[in-house]
Order: sequence, then structure tokens, then C-alpha cells
Amino acid sequence: MRRRSFPLAVAGALTLAACGAGDDATADPPPIPAPGAPGTTAEPFTVDSTESSPPNVTESGLDIYRARAVPDGVPAPLVDFDEIRSGGPPPDGIPPVDEPKFLDVPDVGFLADNEPVLALEIGGDARAYPVQIMTWHEIVNDTVGGVPVSVSYCPLCNSAVAYDRRLDDRILDFGTSGLLYNSALVMYDRQTETLWSHFTGEGIIGELTGEDLAAFPLATVSWAAFKDANPEGVVLSRDTGFSRDYGRNPYPGYDDVDSVPFLFQGEVDGRYTALTRIVGVESGDAAVGIPLLDLRDGEVVSGEIGGAPLVALWTSGTSSALDSASIPGGDDVGATGVFVPQAADTALTFVANGDGTFTDDQTSSTWNIFGEALDGELAGERLEAYHHVDTFWFAWSTFRPDTEVLTG
Repeated sequence: MRRRSFPLAVAGALTLAACGAGDDATADPPPIPAPGAPGTTAEPFTVDSTESSPPNVTESGLDIYRARAVPDGVPAPLVDFDEIRSGGPPPDGIPPVDEPKFLDVPDVGFLADNEPVLALEIGGDARAYPVQIMTWHEIVNDTVGGVPVSVSYCPLCNSAVAYDRRLDDRILDFGTSGLLYNSALVMYDRQTETLWSHFTGEGIIGELTGEDLAAFPLATVSWAAFKDANPEGVVLSRDTGFSRDYGRNPYPGYDDVDSVPFLFQGEVDGRYTALTRIVGVESGDAAVGIPLLDLRDGEVVSGEIGGAPLVALWTSGTSSALDSASIPGGDDVGATGVFVPQAADTALTFVANGDGTFTDDQTSSTWNIFGEALDGELAGERLEAYHHVDTFWFAWSTFRPDTEVLTG
């Protein structure tokens, strides 16, 4: 699987939070689309963004997908259904944002400076997807820099990945299946209803089984950091077509290092506890995990991945989206970036300045968490970013059991 490049009492609360009503706790949730009937031809689910009462759909996503007939010629599943769990909602019960609207940076008034946003830039088009919105929708189908992408976020794994929606001659649209694989979001595409692992970007059950989605570097940073680096950027609006209590964390306390992952039945690699925060980095077939505590200590960790150099950077000022009931009130877990430490044909080493910037030893240029040189000899240069995820150890070590650990 390679990309191209709690306690029982809490479990019920998590399921309810995932498909909760939003601003008014007594309001009806947005309608849940009725799935297509089982058959050999996929009948894509549709998303209705109105706020009327939902139809009477009682089947979970697992029931629905188990019932579907498998057409001739479909590859054998990569994952047995016994390894997949229902998270509670049916397909698109957690509704993705299919028609995203955006605000210019100066027009955003609903974000605190320390709130986490998912920062994506393609072809000079810089966009921020606030985690306060992603928590309630998990997927945004968008086009960035002319490229069709799906920005995905799984609260249970604390992982965010942006995928290219182009696959051969198709452009796919993704929804939430209501299923979990190793406690991670399972997506489906509406064109073939193949199930996809959010964490690996691989088709695992259905027509496109074995196909891989290309991933774009995506960084979880503070709103303050994004708007400072991208004054001409745009930000996903709360005008999603759904009513949700944006800004409230429906999973308070989930990232406690001594907690138990929701509906995770695997064995946790004993080097760390399940919910230890890890910066996971991939390059080709190689994988490296950097414990966040080690990265925070020095703010810079240098090493190698697959024999190639890397540098991981950390800066304070970004709140956890999974700690406090209010996202801005969460613990400061900071932001990370992972890069190839080379610019202008010069190999670089870095030190942290303690103010959210970094200086390279070779040219004394100053860099930010996005790997951009702000001033000095290399001003205007940009480091090549590695694909990385800020996630939990149980997820990273389960999906990448071959991972090495880099502590600096």
C-alpha cells in the first residue's frame, strides 16, 4: 500500500458527534441520501444539502456494502470485510462538501489565530481548509490550481491528506462511506462506489481495487501562519449548505495519550502508546515516523528517508482540534513541515530561531514553516516538501508497519 508522489462510554458519544445536528442540538441533521439498490451497476449516492428531515435509512454503511453484488471482473478485495467496522452513519451521513465556497483572507472573521487549518497550494493557488469545518464533513471535493482534488480529514486518526481526483481518464468525486478501517476513514467514489482508504489512498474493495491516488503535500498549520504566508490566499467558508456547530470539537479529550482509539482492534506497536503523536513521512517505499515530543524539543530534526536527506521543522502556536470542547482552547501542539534540505544546489542545515522561523547555517537565510525563504541570500527559494501526516502512532505503525523511527 503505497501512495504515489476510549473507554466504552465515550464510543457512543463519538458516533453521535460524527453525525450530530450542529448549531441547534435539537435540530434535524441534514438528510441522509438513500443508497442505490444492490446490483452489478453502481448507482452513485447523491448529496442533498437541504435541512429537511432525513429519509428513514436504518442500514449502516457496512450493511449496505455487504449486500452489494460483485460484478464479474472486479479485482479481489485487498481488505476482508471482517476488518472493516461501521462507524455508525450510513454513506454520506457525514456529508462531504461538494460545492465549496471560499473567502479571501482579509474577509475571514471566524477563526482564532491559533486554530488549525489544512494548507494546500497547487500552481500558486493557496487554500486553507479550517479543521473546525473539516471535523464535521471530513471530505471537500475541490479544484485547486486547475487540479481536481479531495481534501480529507479523519478525526479518529488525526490525519489529513489531499488527493488528486484524476485517475486515468476519470475524475472521481469522493464521499464518506460510514466505514472505518483500522479506525480510519474509508472513502468511496461516486463513479464506481469503490471503497478507498483515506490513510493510504488505495482502492481496497470494488472496481478500482489496487489503484492508488496521488497525494499532494498538505500541512496542518495555524490560521495566523497561513494568513501571514498567504495574504492573497482563500479560505473555505462556513457556508457549506449544512448547519453545524463549527468551532466546537465533538471529540473532546480524544487525543489524551492514555486513551484508546475508537473501534480499533489491531495490536499497537509497543514502542509508543496508541495516541502518541507522530509525524509520519513517506518517500517512495520508505517510511519514517518522528515522535512529536522529540521534534518539539529541538524544533528541528534532521535525518534520512530511503537514503535521502530530510529535515522536519516545528513551530508553536497551533491548537489541538481534539483536546478541548472549543478548538481554540486546545493544547498547543504546534505545526510541522518536512522538506528536502536543499535549495539552489546547496545542502542546508537548519536551526530554530524560537519565533516560528528558522535559519540555515550555510547562507543565514530565514525560512518559515512552509519551507519558504523569507530573506537572506536565498530569499524567494522554496524547499521541496515531503508528503507527511500529523497523526497518531497506532495509525501510522498499523498502515506503515515497516516504518523507521527518527528521534533526531
